[in-house]
Amino acid sequence: MLPRREVFPHVIEINYQARQRLGCCVYLVFNDQNEWLLIDIGYEDTVGEIIEMIRQMDFPLANCKYLIATHADVDHIQGLSRAKELLPSAQVVAHPSAARLLEVGDRISTYAEISAQGISIDMPACKVDLEVTEGDVIDLGGDVKLEVWHTPGHTDGQLAFRSGDLLFSGDNIYRDGCVGHIDAHHGSDIPDFIKSLERIRDCDARWLLPSHGPIFQNRKELLQSTIDRLNTYLHMADFGTCAVDWPLQDEWDEELLKGFDPKTAE
Repeated sequence: MLPRREVFPHVIEINYQARQRLGCCVYLVFNDQNEWLLIDIGYEDTVGEIIEMIRQMDFPLANCKYLIATHADVDHIQGLSRAKELLPSAQVVAHPSAARLLEVGDRISTYAEISAQGISIDMPACKVDLEVTEGDVIDLGGDVKLEVWHTPGHTDGQLAFRSGDLLFSGDNIYRDGCVGHIDAHHGSDIPDFIKSLERIRDCDARWLLPSHGPIFQNRKELLQSTIDRLNTYLHMADFGTCAVDWPLQDEWDEELLKGFDPKTAE
């Protein structure tokens, strides 16, 4: 039997457990009856290793109640179909927006197919058994409950989960202040992202458990710095249709009326 390396009581993060990076963060949450759930699963090629590790930690595979997707990016969900085969008693859980992509195996919106960068990987379809959104509660039994937060911005189906002092924060924020990528084709929305980050900043959760990288404390100054940066994105051409405006265009309109003079042009 493998010793359980809990990062917090009743919480194991699989990369920390393995002492190596297997992919995105995969959180195993369990109760006193050894009933458990997974938040995210990662790529298909690591599913077998993850499930075997869980078995060796003496978690009965039949006791897996939920397989939860924080959102529908391929690096978080590609292995869900395979995990469901190995854990047939578990319910697959996702936001309705993510469920639509999962159930058809959408390759574009999940980033399984990015032809310009030569990325083309399988995205097996997976039936979602339970759709959840803001205010729902995932009850594992005993005292273990996850309050569902809908935190759109990175994707419109991004979820976070509150449990006591912990917030499983998805791709909203990482320890270095970075956020999940912003892409119009991906359904990203910068104003929504800012609102989600403000919610995290203002909550009293002590620890943030992200979907990538190390666990870290909820520091208001870090969140505020990120929010300030995203506010500048709202007015930059770099972010295309994710921006709300581009002030340079207004300046150009004024200059078109005046005409171009190389003597005064900057």
